[in-house]
Amino acid sequence: MRFFFVFLLLCVSSLMVAAQTQVDSLHYRKIYYMGGTGLSFPVGKAKEVLGTKFFSGSAGLDIALKDRQYFLSPTLYMLTFKYDQQIDDPKYNYMVENGRASFYMLSLTGGKRRQFKRLNTFAYIGPVLGLTFEPRGNLENNLIKMSNKVSLTAAGKVGMGADYKFPGFFIGAEIGYMRHVKKIEGISMQFVTVMVGLKSDITSLSEKVTSVIGIETYKD
Repeated sequence: MRFFFVFLLLCVSSLMVAAQTQVDSLHYRKIYYMGGTGLSFPVGKAKEVLGTKFFSGSAGLDIALKDRQYFLSPTLYMLTFKYDQQIDDPKYNYMVENGRASFYMLSLTGGKRRQFKRLNTFAYIGPVLGLTFEPRGNLENNLIKMSNKVSLTAAGKVGMGADYKFPGFFIGAEIGYMRHVKKIEGISMQFVTVMVGLKSDITSLSEKVTSVIGIETYKD
């Protein structure tokens, strides 16, 4: 919990500093696609159930709003962890150790950025909704058959990062904190995500799509 409040304070501070930004010319009327790969680290008691596993990933959009220093970022996080079952599940006759758990989480975050020529720093916050897949094992005909226990979960996410523009694309990195509402194995899940990846301009593609369906975008 202490980690959460320290991280939240850092993100809020970044947003306050961003209020002194110069005009953002890199994101003006732009939509970018972001693809990243990285690691997820469980925090607190979540480490009793989850462990870091290679690799996690993310895919999303960076949508500049009319006030270009603000952005909206719908992003799908595909997170993978080592999994050690703590509580017996009466539907299954075996406990799982050193298994694999997956989280598919769709976030809808909003944030603020600051431009330093080709370098941008940003911070964001928002809600998350997704699915968790917990491994389970059953003995059938002398074979242990593995399956997944699937459940819906909600969470909140806050984070910060930076990206740098090269000709035709950005290279960026971000660190985020995610805390779940639903408990897994009786423990509140919280973890840190670290992602590194590329960001590319898809504005022309989005304009073609919206023109086909009759929606006009970025009109003053």
